[in-house]
Amino acid sequence: MDFVEEINFDDLKFEEIVGKGAFGVVRRATYHRINVAVKLIETESEKKAFITELKQLSRVSHPNIVKLYGACTKHPVCLVMEYAEGGSLYNVLHGAGPQPAYTAAHAISWALQCARGVEYLHSMKPKALIHRDLKPPNLLLIMGGKVLKICDFGTACDIQTHMTNNKGSAAWMAPEVFEGSNYSEKCDVFSWGIILWEIFTRRKPFDEMGGPAFRIMWAVHQGTRPPLIKNLPPPLEILMTSNIKEFLYIVFEIQDFVLLSEIIVSNTKIKRNAKWQK
Repeated sequence: MDFVEEINFDDLKFEEIVGKGAFGVVRRATYHRINVAVKLIETESEKKAFITELKQLSRVSHPNIVKLYGACTKHPVCLVMEYAEGGSLYNVLHGAGPQPAYTAAHAISWALQCARGVEYLHSMKPKALIHRDLKPPNLLLIMGGKVLKICDFGTACDIQTHMTNNKGSAAWMAPEVFEGSNYSEKCDVFSWGIILWEIFTRRKPFDEMGGPAFRIMWAVHQGTRPPLIKNLPPPLEILMTSNIKEFLYIVFEIQDFVLLSEIIVSNTKIKRNAKWQK
């Protein structure tokens, strides 16, 4: 593990609860006059995920990945991280109450920033890092929603780890993960494709199925994918189709989608076009 600053728990001034991650409750706090998010470990069973997240976050440094300030490794145990005042992308897309409007430019920018963060994780040396639980609740927004950050590394693993357990969330999970097959960093590419669809439709993937997570898993195993979006501009249609069509996500690397997304962002016509249909 890389160096992690040991933080004195008494230096944290706690405010309200802001969420719950793969493990632990997250509270807003101040640390030396800086707003931070503190993930508190509630049970002994959560310590393994805490150690995993601490190990992985200590390795990373990227504009689209939440920053780790340090940790309290003695009781009470917690992670001290960058605070995202904009909340999660999930709340922007599906939160209760009035929902903020956003354009195609916002949508592709969020998708691109997520892809850049994933690209960084997959390019890490000596071992690539797989997030395994990419989904809008784990994508945070800052600076008025302009900047996106990936969080929640409690299920992340090294590429060389024997990966056959079905960590992740059903609606965004690649089929090879819950099928118990050996899988690679491509499982993050699949999840990114589902997120892309969700951002452009503002619909929860597979929400119409209802019922337990197993129902979604079985449908995805059988080849079910979110429906294609009508009337997308051609570059966006290529980007979306490459992720939704069966097995194409296995052919492409996340770098391919970063490149295509960057081309789309630079196209001013796409920036002005927000007239797609669900």
